[in-house]
Amino acid sequence: MAAYEVKVIELFEEAGHRIECHVVAGHEVAYALEAAANRPDIDCIVAGGGDGTISAAARLSWKSGKVLGVVPAGTMNLFARSLRLPLDIWAVLETLASAECRSVDIASANGQSFVHQFSAGMRPRMVRLRDAMEFGSRFGKIRATVRAALTAMARPPRFDVALHINGELKKQEISAISVSNNEFGRDALMFAETVDGGHLGIYLADPLTFRSAMHLAFDILRGRLKENPAITAYSSSEISLHFPRHRHGIRCVMDGEIVAMDQDIVIRTHPGELKVLAAPAESENSR
Repeated sequence: MAAYEVKVIELFEEAGHRIECHVVAGHEVAYALEAAANRPDIDCIVAGGGDGTISAAARLSWKSGKVLGVVPAGTMNLFARSLRLPLDIWAVLETLASAECRSVDIASANGQSFVHQFSAGMRPRMVRLRDAMEFGSRFGKIRATVRAALTAMARPPRFDVALHINGELKKQEISAISVSNNEFGRDALMFAETVDGGHLGIYLADPLTFRSAMHLAFDILRGRLKENPAITAYSSSEISLHFPRHRHGIRCVMDGEIVAMDQDIVIRTHPGELKVLAAPAESENSR
């Protein structure tokens, strides 16, 4: 970390910026981000970490009007992939130091922001199972994720949902629902290929069996989520959800973190309201 700090300061100062570096423990990240967001002398917050850390930094940047810089130091780095940033933590520094400020979309569920995905049903069960396992490395976390996914698919949940979307009210039984900040691309990791489309991607999975859940997982790996027969996909700027059986609220996953939500949830997009550091358009188009 000492060598990394030296490189950060060197590259950013060469590009004409003043930068401070703070290395903090996991339990201090939220406090450090909030302290930075509250400082009037800071224009940009550059955060290094996994999707949960980046999501927290995005929320504070959005609320404070500051620019967000992303160092992809997690397992999946999904928002960094959507931004088409280098995934190497050293290589990304040159990109960020010379980056342009770009306005991109952010989404919210009952006012709580997310940059990647909101999920209910199967994914929260999988995340709970994964977090109960022990792992000490990135590859250990990936193995735990695979084990948790197989366990969750053995007994997929089933629940009712009423959704109000594009002026229509629909009611159905499902095993999972995911709402993405812009629609997923065809990559197996399921991240948005655009960050400024101004809409949500909405995906509902019909009640699943172990066999159909495995089929769905196989189609996701092939980049064919929308083609799977169990999936119904929509695109909209806003969706309202009601979970009639969950009278005391539900557990959902937002950007990889389990959070509690009310029985009624309104998810909407906020087009162009998040400012981020991104490579110049010429550089991005050449990728």
